Parts: sequence; structure tokens; C-alpha cells
Amino acid sequence: MVEETFILEGKGLRKEFGSLVAVADVDIRVRAGELHAIIGPNGAGKTTLFNLLSGNLRPTGGTVWFKGRDITAEPLHRRVHLGIGRSFQITNIFPSLTVLENVRLAAQALGGDSFKFWWHFRRFAQYTETALTAIAQVGLSDKLAVPAAVLPHGDQRKLELAILLASDAELLLLDEPTAGMATEQVPPLMETIRAIQRGTGKTIMLVEHNMNVVMTSSDRITVMHLGAVLAEGTPAEIARNETVQQAYLGELYGDFAGIIGGAST
Repeated sequence: MVEETFILEGKGLRKEFGSLVAVADVDIRVRAGELHAIIGPNGAGKTTLFNLLSGNLRPTGGTVWFKGRDITAEPLHRRVHLGIGRSFQITNIFPSLTVLENVRLAAQALGGDSFKFWWHFRRFAQYTETALTAIAQVGLSDKLAVPAAVLPHGDQRKLELAILLASDAELLLLDEPTAGMATEQVPPLMETIRAIQRGTGKTIMLVEHNMNVVMTSSDRITVMHLGAVLAEGTPAEIARNETVQQAYLGELYGDFAGIIGGAST
């Protein structure tokens, strides 16, 4: 039997804001190479849990482990250097810079040359190559010289993804990647994310409200409810889980069994 490899683990994670317990002693494990989604209604604790795992918040209790190493006390910028990339619900790019400049700066920052702006750009040829590779992976090679501000929202999300890829992160944490996107923009973005995950073997973890995206794209889903893990499993297992249907899916989103078409577990 092949031993499972977990790239990210949260053990007994707890977060209190005064008397409010936002995350209540949660255990979660993310398998290497999978796309793992966290879902739950507003107030379920999913975003707080995501922020604990990424380092945006310090836990009140519990620990976070990355590749077998306790990173609970590691700040966000150190986690980036360890191989964890994080996007945010609000697009986080330099609007006045071009697609290439945005991604090249990300590669440059991770290379330790982030403040050597007076050097001629040809001195940074290696970062340009890294940027071009990342941009090609997200399908923006035809927009290298386009300022980020004029990109459609869907392409801005792809640009954010390219910025993460330029850092060569092994684990990509995506916060609401389809937020604010027009319906027709969602499938191309998710196809890009899935292609990256399958083609590179990177692990992707996301918080997402779009249930169609979650059910059709995820390898594994963690359902949060009132700060705790309500259930975890494959999309097919989650769709069949009666507790989830009663407490979450059935009440808020209807019957999603049809979305996955009776996929096997």
C-alpha cells in the first residue's frame, strides 16, 4: 500500500476573536498534488482557517505543518520562500505595469534582487525567462505588453496566478479565484487552474463559493460549519452526505448531485 503524502496539515487549529471562536480545534490534511477546496456558508470559519494555514493570522491554538515542518510561527513572507503562494479575493497586482513587468518583479523578488531597480533590465534575463514561462502557463503570452489595469477581470486573475507560478511555489492557496467574474469567464480560468495542477503536480487549495466550480474541479472538499469541519471527502461523497445536505448544500444551494453526474469515489 502506497503511503499518502500530505503537503499541508493543520492540527488542532483554533482562532478566537475575543469571545468569538471562529475556528474550533480543526484538523485538516491536504494531499500533495491534489486540488482541495474549502466550502461553507458565511460565518462558517473557512476564510479564517485559510488565513491560519497561509500565515495571514496566528492561531490561538494548534499548529500548521508544511512538508513535515512546523511553520506555525513563520511569517507570511517566509512561507513564500518555503514554497507557499497565496492569492487574495481582491485582485492584487500592479495596475500600471504590464503583464510581463508584474510577473518579472515577482520572480525578481524571490530571487533576492527586488531592490536593485537601477540595474539594466538585461541583467535580469533569468527572471524574464521565468516570467515568460509562467505567463505561457496561464495563456497570457499574447498580452505581455498590456498594462494590467486594462485586462478583463478574468485575465487579471490569470495574471495573479502567473505571479504565484513565478515564485515556483509548490502549494498555491487561492482565495475565491472566481469572485467578481462574469459567468463566461469562470470556465476558462478553472481550466487553466486545473491544467496547471495536473501538468505541474502542484498542490492547489482554494476557498470558493461557486458550487459548480467546487463540485466539478476539486479532488477533495472540506465542508466548514460553525467553525468546525462538518465533513470531508470527494465531491461525490460530499454530495451524498446527508448531514451536509441538511446543514449546508440542501438548505443554501439545492441538490448538487446532478452537477457531478454520479461520479464515482
